[in-house]
Amino acid sequence: MEVQDQESLGRWDGLGSRDASSRNEAMENICQEIMRKVEDIKPIPPALSPSATGTPPNCDLNDILAHLLMLSKRCPFEDVKGQCIRLLQAVQDLGIRIPRPLGNGPSRFIPEKEILKVSKVDARTQSIFEDAFAALGRLDNISLVMGFHPQYLEGFLRTQHYLLQMDGPLSLHYRHYIGIMAAARHQCSYLVNLHVNDFLQVGGDPKWLKGLDEAPQKLQQLGELNKILAHRPWLLTKEHMERLLKAEEHSWSLAELIHAVVLLTHYHSLASFTFGCGITPEIHCDGGHTFRPPSLSQFCVCDIANGNGHINHHEDPLGNQEMCGEVEVLMERMKQLQECRDDEEASQEEMATRFEREKTESMLVVTAEEEECVPSRDISRHFEDPSYGYKDFSRRGEHVPTFRVQDYSWEDHGFSLVNRLYPDVGQMLDEKFQMAYNLTYNTMATHKDVDTSMLRRAIWNYIHCMFGIRYDDYDYGEINQLLDRSFKIYIKTMVCSPEKTTKRMYESFWRQFQHSEKVHVNLLLMEARMQAELLYALRAITRYMT
Repeated sequence: MEVQDQESLGRWDGLGSRDASSRNEAMENICQEIMRKVEDIKPIPPALSPSATGTPPNCDLNDILAHLLMLSKRCPFEDVKGQCIRLLQAVQDLGIRIPRPLGNGPSRFIPEKEILKVSKVDARTQSIFEDAFAALGRLDNISLVMGFHPQYLEGFLRTQHYLLQMDGPLSLHYRHYIGIMAAARHQCSYLVNLHVNDFLQVGGDPKWLKGLDEAPQKLQQLGELNKILAHRPWLLTKEHMERLLKAEEHSWSLAELIHAVVLLTHYHSLASFTFGCGITPEIHCDGGHTFRPPSLSQFCVCDIANGNGHINHHEDPLGNQEMCGEVEVLMERMKQLQECRDDEEASQEEMATRFEREKTESMLVVTAEEEECVPSRDISRHFEDPSYGYKDFSRRGEHVPTFRVQDYSWEDHGFSLVNRLYPDVGQMLDEKFQMAYNLTYNTMATHKDVDTSMLRRAIWNYIHCMFGIRYDDYDYGEINQLLDRSFKIYIKTMVCSPEKTTKRMYESFWRQFQHSEKVHVNLLLMEARMQAELLYALRAITRYMT
C-alpha cells in the first residue's frame, strides 16, 4: 500500500478520537473524498473491467478502499466500523469493485472467532485496543492475538510506543529502519511491511528502502551486530561494540547504541512471536486483501498444501481422545518434582553437569524438516550475509560457551545500564519481562487452582539454556521431565529459526491446552529470547566501558 499524503493521514487520524462527534466528522470527510474519487472514474469498457484484467483501476482509490475494509473489520469503535461497512456497500452499489479480506483472521493457527470475542467480554481489553488504535490509527494483528492477555499487552504497547515514538537518542526514521533490519533477519515480511510504511510516514528517505547499501554508513555498520545478535549472540565481544563507538564520523554514542540494541532485540523476538502465532498480513497491506471475486472454494491451493484447510486439532474430538491424559501426566510430574525438591538437593557439581547435558541436548534438537528458507530479494536487501543463521554447533565440534547469570544478570547489571543510558526503558523492559514470567491464571487446560510456576520456569530456563545461559540454583534435570520432544522442537524452531515454524508444529504440542495458553507460551518464548540477546549485548558494552 502506498503511503498517503499528510492531509489524508490527518483525516484517518480523526477516527481514533475518543469523542464520537469528532469521529463522525472525520468519517463524513472521508466519505465525501471517496465519493469525489468514485465520480471521477469514467465508465470502464467491459474488455478492461477488473474482472477481465484482475487489476482494479485507480490505485489511490483502491488504497483508500483497502483501508476502509481494514477499519470495517478491525476498528474498536463500533460506530466507525458500521459507517465503513455502509460506505463500502455504497461504493459497490455504484458499480465499483471493492476489496475483500484474504485469509481467516489475524492468525493462521487460531480461529478468528476466538481472537475477536476477547474484547467483547473484557472491558479492559477493549479500552487497550481503543488506546492502541488512537495512537497508531490501526489495531494490528499482533495486538489482537496478544489481547488474550490484556495485562501483558498493556505493558508491551507502552514499551513499544516509547521505543518508537517518544523522546530518545535516535531519530524516528532511524528507529523504524532498525526495526526493518531486525525483522528482515528472520524474513518476517509482516513486520518489514509495517515498518516500511511507518518509516515513510515519519519522513524516511525512500532510497534507503532499495537496500542496506543505500542507507547511511552509520546504519550499514549496524549490520554485523544485527546478524550476530539475531543468530549467535554468544559470539559478541567488546570489540564489536568498539568498532561502532569509535567509527570516526560515523560513530554511535553509547546512548544511541543502547537504543539500537533494544530495538534489534525487540524486533528479533517479535519476529519469533509473529511466526509462532501464525500472524497474517494486515488487511490493508499487501497479501491482506484482494479485489478478485471469491472462488467456489474459500481455500486456495497454497492453503490446502500447508494444512490451513484442515479442521483445527483443538476442535477434533478424535485428536483429544488420542492425547487424553496429557495434562494430567504433566501435572503429576510437576507434583513429583516438587516432592523430590523437598526431599533432596543435588550437589553443585551435579547441577552443573545437568546444565551442560541439557545445553548439549538442546543443540541436537532438530528445528524443522524443510529445506533452508531462502529470503526473497524484497526482504534480503535490508540486511547483509543472508546465509548467516543459527547452526547446530555441536555437529561441527563447536559448542556454546556457558554464561553464568551469577556473573552478569539482567537484574543486577543490564537493567541499571539501560536505565542510565536510556532513562525509563530499563524499568519498562523489566516490567514486561516480569509480566510474561509471572503471568498466571492458575489453570492448565480445564484444571483450576494449579501452580504453574515450575512449568513457566522450565520454559524460560530452557530457552536461556539454548543460548548457553545458566542459573546456578536451577536443576536442569527438570526440563526433560516437563517439556516433551514436540514442545522442544517448537521452542527451538520459534526461538532460533522462527521463519520455519509451521501450523503442524503449533498444533503438535500441548494439544489439550487452550489457544490462550499457547499464546502465553509464545509470550514467554519472546521475552526470554529478548532478555538472552540483551544480556550478551549489554555484557559486551559493559566490558567496553570498563
